[in-house]
Amino acid sequence: MNKKNMEIVFAYLEKHYSDATTELDWNTPFQLTVAVILSAQTTDKQVNKVTATLFNKVQHPQDIVDMGEQQFNTHIKSIGLHNSKAKNIYKLSLILVDPTYTKNMKKELMIDRAHEIYEKYGYYIPSDRKECKKLPGIGEKTAKVVLHVLYDIPLIAVDTHVHRVSNRLGIVKTKTPEQTSKIIESTIPDIYHRIAHHGFILFGRYHCIARKPACTAWANKCPFSWFCPHFKKIINKNL
Repeated sequence: MNKKNMEIVFAYLEKHYSDATTELDWNTPFQLTVAVILSAQTTDKQVNKVTATLFNKVQHPQDIVDMGEQQFNTHIKSIGLHNSKAKNIYKLSLILVDPTYTKNMKKELMIDRAHEIYEKYGYYIPSDRKECKKLPGIGEKTAKVVLHVLYDIPLIAVDTHVHRVSNRLGIVKTKTPEQTSKIIESTIPDIYHRIAHHGFILFGRYHCIARKPACTAWANKCPFSWFCPHFKKIINKNL
């Protein structure tokens, strides 16, 4: 994608999604981390349905330690991959409540917000991507989402929406979200990283949807259709 079209895309996202954030419900940093882990291969809507009750009992990692892995598992059994997620979240909770964990962290990697969380809640969620990924249940995508939402770090977590939109617009040419994740941050200028994550997610979730994107619908005509490679394919296919 050329520079002019890139500017058009992100000017639109800034205008319509400048206040966008995760649609997962959470109040404490630990709840956010749990919700993001639960959301893997599961819709935010389903996660919110489960956490609406769960988070009345779970605000901090000690709550899950006290609850135990098996009981916690019963609360999330409607979530996909609930057995492995329960195991990882329980292990994560044990680590976060262990004082030696915080002592062993690299303090120079802690940003101000991380210090505030530690002082307020008594546990530390790493503000560094590599450190965050060392925790059970947290991979590349999960780490990026947590750091983006919790610490406002301009990372682009790639889910199916981000992968689909960035490929349809011609920003990247990849076959899988994993491939997209490896190159998207070097493809998109740094100044757009903050809006790209949630902007692409919401644009993909409600406009550039998987099966029937609203490219030509009069009320929701896509603002990028005149240069979008995917739209050109649709037009050529219907000729």
